[in-house]
Amino acid sequence: MSAPTISTIVWQGICLTIRHQPDWAAGFDHIEITSERRLPFPISETGYRSHFLHGEDLKRYGDAQSFVTAWLAEAEQSPAWRRIAETCRQPSLF
Repeated sequence: MSAPTISTIVWQGICLTIRHQPDWAAGFDHIEITSERRLPFPISETGYRSHFLHGEDLKRYGDAQSFVTAWLAEAEQSPAWRRIAETCRQPSLF
């Protein structure tokens, strides 16, 4: 098993840490994404996401950062995320 790589990106003002473990098991890679202060982001309402994928699928994106960035771009278009984002921007008075 190779050593994991850890990188960070800032997505819409939220710092995300991406931990990528290549060849975690039998050709599968493991990616963990954690947001600063566990803020929600489009692929996690809890601020943490664990994801397994074939290493070959990841190679199409080049690296884990590019994969996560593309995943976020797609997920942020969902109506569910838009509702969550609006709620986070506009606190309730009750």
